[in-house]
Amino acid sequence: MNDSNGLGFYLPGVLLLVAAGLKVPALWRNPRDELLRSVLTLLTLATAVFGFTAIPTLVAVNRITGVPNAAAPVVFSLLTAFSGANIVLIFRWSSGPADAERTRRRSRWCNLVTLAVIVVINVLFALGDAPVERLRDLDTYYASTPYIREMILLYLAAHTTAAVTMTLLCRRWAREVHGALRAGLGLIAFGYVLNLLYDIAKFTAIGARWAGGDWDVLSTEVAPTLASVSALLIATGFVLPLVSRHVMDQWEMWRRYCGLRALSRELQGATRHSINLAGGPWTPIEIRLTQRESDIHDGILTVSPYLQAGIRDQALWRELEAGRSAEEATAAADAAALACAVILWGRTGGAPEDPVARDAGPVLVSPNSPVGLVLMSRALARSATVRSFRHTAVLEGSTTP
Repeated sequence: MNDSNGLGFYLPGVLLLVAAGLKVPALWRNPRDELLRSVLTLLTLATAVFGFTAIPTLVAVNRITGVPNAAAPVVFSLLTAFSGANIVLIFRWSSGPADAERTRRRSRWCNLVTLAVIVVINVLFALGDAPVERLRDLDTYYASTPYIREMILLYLAAHTTAAVTMTLLCRRWAREVHGALRAGLGLIAFGYVLNLLYDIAKFTAIGARWAGGDWDVLSTEVAPTLASVSALLIATGFVLPLVSRHVMDQWEMWRRYCGLRALSRELQGATRHSINLAGGPWTPIEIRLTQRESDIHDGILTVSPYLQAGIRDQALWRELEAGRSAEEATAAADAAALACAVILWGRTGGAPEDPVARDAGPVLVSPNSPVGLVLMSRALARSATVRSFRHTAVLEGSTTP
């Protein structure tokens, strides 16, 4: 997979870089969000791993530094940092506000251990002697070289430890959650199982060299493929629940927006657009929803002098008698009172000088919550009680001299 042009590594790296870039605005707005910062760190490190593992990058690092195989400790350091970032993110992801201090303490220890391993990797490389550039088989070529051998074994040991830790943490947490989060944890756990297979392939190839055999294909062909697929699965597993939550939030706002259509139409004539946020077809749903809810409240305020508590009480009694739940009955009663108020308001031409006498205080209950507004809108479109009261109000208007 790691061909001479490096496309098999650069393309996934670009995708991860785009995913990281999409998170930057959110982190800019919430710079103290430790979870978001950890996600961005993970995606950035995953991008770096793919970028620096590609053959052209290995060659470039060696040429720029003038040191044969200088790219090796860079790649090993990035792999170690990526593994540590995964563990830190799981710590922060799975903890609640009550565990914040313990999570910070565990994250600090994980970061310190990761940093220590990275330092030792680079020190061992500096102490060792690796004069022949090896772009694909450094692990097995220098399997018996002092210090370089220890460097390779250290990074593989750290990688294996992280893989086992992450697999256990993800499987344990996955038993407690559902939906996209559980699917994401499943992808992460599977990715780390592939990481374990990567480590087994590397250790086996190195062991074969020690025994005088040649199983380098496990290190040069099988292991890089496993690592690439693993990194993509892990990064996808972390991103999936976050993207899913965003999509579900967007979907819920669209549902509310569409659910308020009947109420918006009912009050269209009485709406005076106290605010105007609409900008065109590309206006975000957040702004569309805010605009519609604002217009609805504005319209309700306009016709409020014509709301009659008596009509609402009659409609409520009728809905409860029909076996409706208290929530549905309340929404239908509010909708009936509002429909009659809109007709009375329209009959006066919108003039406020002759409002219907009513008790002091608000008549409607549903507009106090977003859910109530949607239920009220649904009742306006579907309730037989609302249609009956609206029809009566229209007839009374037509018979009034």
